[in-house]
Amino acid sequence: MPLQPRIIPVLLLHKGALYKTKQFKNPSYVGDPINAVRIFNEKQVDELMILDIDCSNQNMEPDYQLIEEIVSEAFMPVAYGGGVRNIEIAQKIFHLGIEKIVLNTVLNENITLIKQIGEIYGAQSVSVCIDFKKNIFGKTNAYFKNGSIKSSKSITELARLYESMGAGELILNDINREGTYTGYNQVFLKEMVKEVNIPLIISGGASQNDDFLEAANNGASGMAAGSIFIYQRPHNAVLISYPSNFFYS
Repeated sequence: MPLQPRIIPVLLLHKGALYKTKQFKNPSYVGDPINAVRIFNEKQVDELMILDIDCSNQNMEPDYQLIEEIVSEAFMPVAYGGGVRNIEIAQKIFHLGIEKIVLNTVLNENITLIKQIGEIYGAQSVSVCIDFKKNIFGKTNAYFKNGSIKSSKSITELARLYESMGAGELILNDINREGTYTGYNQVFLKEMVKEVNIPLIISGGASQNDDFLEAANNGASGMAAGSIFIYQRPHNAVLISYPSNFFYS
């Protein structure tokens, strides 16, 4: 039987605190990541994804102390991305208790890191994120480094390449929809399900519980989101929520 689809809150780290962006821009402070983790513990989330948005832009190593604090508080599996440039850094991250590493920018120069991590820790420990957006001419491209460097390869080429290198899952993150509450890019998801045979996580634009159900029905193994779990609409007041037992209700 297929595994139950996962609903995954995404927490963005910026300057050591919890922030939220819209289309990868204008980070807004929303609180202390440790407090957020404690609340998500109470809500029994499937897993957490922690992404440090400073590391790639500033060529920084991860904040190991903060990661250790987060993992020590978390009752659920935690995936981490940001600043993992080589196998030595990856090993430090895993040693802190992280169960999965999310790779993106480094793969523009060192795609073999997927294989290196997988050979030591297993394919299930490697997630690869493809950030993508549509340009003014309607063409959709993949990007690295928080959406600032366009890939020379198509999204399909990257996805197949990452799969061939041993990635355990692919995160498909729509930059245009991130933080906009416009719904997941379901059309793109259905296209990508046909292209690769590894689990796909859809991200960017979730606005309601029906978006999760539709994505699961379209073949997603997981649905990642930030704003819908962090903010209460319509005024975007900070109020952490999570659809407990959603697929069983």
